[in-house]
Amino acid sequence: MMDAHRILIIEDEPDLLRGLEMNLTAEGFEVSTASRGDTGVEKALRERPELILLDIMLPGMNGLDVCRELRRKGFDAPIIMLTAKAEEVDRVVGLEIGADDYVTKPFGIRELLARIRVRLRRHIPVVAESDAKLRFGIVTVDFDTHEAHRAGERVELTAKELEVLRLLAKHRGQIVTRDRLLEEVWGYETYPTTRTVDNHILRLRQKLEEDPSNPRHILSIYGEGYKFIG
Repeated sequence: MMDAHRILIIEDEPDLLRGLEMNLTAEGFEVSTASRGDTGVEKALRERPELILLDIMLPGMNGLDVCRELRRKGFDAPIIMLTAKAEEVDRVVGLEIGADDYVTKPFGIRELLARIRVRLRRHIPVVAESDAKLRFGIVTVDFDTHEAHRAGERVELTAKELEVLRLLAKHRGQIVTRDRLLEEVWGYETYPTTRTVDNHILRLRQKLEEDPSNPRHILSIYGEGYKFIG
C-alpha cells in the first residue's frame, strides 16, 4: 500500500480548518494544520508536506508572505491558495510569487479534492541526477539544493524561476513555447495568459545574464517562445 500524501492546511477559520481536516483525512491524506502564517512556515519547512492549502488572510503573516517565504527557502511542493477575495489582483500576485492554484471561498470539497489530486500528480519532487546541475557562462545552478551562483555569488531564484530555467535547459537549443511553459510549470488552466511567463523570463535574465538587455543564454524567439543556449 502506498504511503498517504502529506498535506498541510494553513487556515485561521476554526470551522473551515476542522472541516477540511476531516474531509481530507477521510480521503486518505495525512493532514497537519496551522492557524497562523508564521507557524505555518515553520511547520512546512520542518514537516515538508507534499502540498499546502494556504489561506490569504492569516494572523502572524499573511498568505502571500507565507508563499513568498517558502519559495525563497526552496520549498517546491504545490501550494493552493484559499481566499474569500475574488479580485483578479490577488490571483495574479499569488501566482506570480509561486502559488500553483487558487480557490475562492466558498468552494465545494469535490472541486478542491480534484485540484489537489491534479497538483500531486503533476509535481515531480526529485530532479534526475543527470539534470540536477546546470552550468553556463558565469552561472551554476543546482536544482537539487535550489541554489544558484553567478560569478561565485549566491543568487536567489524562486521555485517557479527554477522550474522555468530547468524546462528551458532540458530542451537546450530548442524553442519552448509560452503555452508549453504555462502547461508544464503552472498548469495552463490556472493561468490562461502568457504575461507571467514573460515576467519570469525577465527576472531570470536580470539575475543570471551578464547583460540582461542583450541576453546570450535565455533568448526570445519572436512570435514563438524562448530558447536556452548554454
